[in-house]
Amino acid sequence: MSPLLRLTNVEAGYRDLVAVRDVSLEVRAGEVVALIGGNGAGKTTTLRAISGLVRPRGGRIELEGERIDGRGSSEVVARGIAHVPEGRQLFPTLSVRDNLEIGSRDRAGRAEELERVFTLFPRLRERQRQLAGTLSGGEQQMCAIGRGLMARPRLLLLDEPSLGLAPVMVKLIFEILATINASGTTILVVEQNVARALALAHRAYVLENGRMVLEGPRAALQQSAHVKQAYLGL
Repeated sequence: MSPLLRLTNVEAGYRDLVAVRDVSLEVRAGEVVALIGGNGAGKTTTLRAISGLVRPRGGRIELEGERIDGRGSSEVVARGIAHVPEGRQLFPTLSVRDNLEIGSRDRAGRAEELERVFTLFPRLRERQRQLAGTLSGGEQQMCAIGRGLMARPRLLLLDEPSLGLAPVMVKLIFEILATINASGTTILVVEQNVARALALAHRAYVLENGRMVLEGPRAALQQSAHVKQAYLGL
């Protein structure tokens, strides 16, 4: 069976900068796959290439065997990929509920999706009329993930979901991501908290200087000497 998502020899960047080169990875339906690496490794560019925010310069990106590289972001969303960007990027002067509804693609199913998000994130139900810009960092991350879920994605792309959050909130966010995956949503997560990412993921890839240097199941990367030294502080 072909993977849900496949990248083959992808190259992408910005103007004269090549941020990722010859990147290949696969994400199978139902998995959580982590993409780890240091600052500037090309992780965010990889997600942006998948979601149509950056046009790849080479290679192939396929969703269930159909090429999506070069398609616009709205078309990629329509095909079942939602991207929760680094830094949340909410509309601060709109309410929590308005921010969530912006993510919806189906007016008829909007109420059902809102209820699903509010069940996952009870705090958002309590604050649904509050301006998004007045939420705490953790609540904003909940809102950003909820907005992504409103599109009913088959594949959820997450860029640094723990960035800037207190440890107790990081723990909660990752517990909720595990619940989202258990309910059937496939996840590709970029995360600098490598211990958390590997605890959540089934498999992982290590990206350094725009190239893949390691890949494997969670247990193998947790035991990798390179990963321990470079990312786990062991």
